[in-house]
Amino acid sequence: MTAFNIVHFRIKPGMDREFLAAHGPGKAAWPGLRKGVIVKTSDNAYCLIGEWPDGKALASARPRMIATLDTFRSVLEPTASGATDAVSGPVVLTLT
Repeated sequence: MTAFNIVHFRIKPGMDREFLAAHGPGKAAWPGLRKGVIVKTSDNAYCLIGEWPDGKALASARPRMIATLDTFRSVLEPTASGATDAVSGPVVLTLT
């Protein structure tokens, strides 16, 4: 069953380019990722949304995703739960 992960990031002022560059070509090539997008949700805030074939593929890619995160932690503002706010789960309804 298809799964998605959604990660909310707060970026330090003026660090948007560094954040986006950390996800540039080849840098977010996590095994199993079908499609990923980054959405700007407000000033200094973004959400990364990833589509995966299933929860197992998502879980298997977490070490590589964390390795990517480690390359740009310095540009993040802490959130209430740490460096990011992340959630994931299976698709339960498609709205198309």
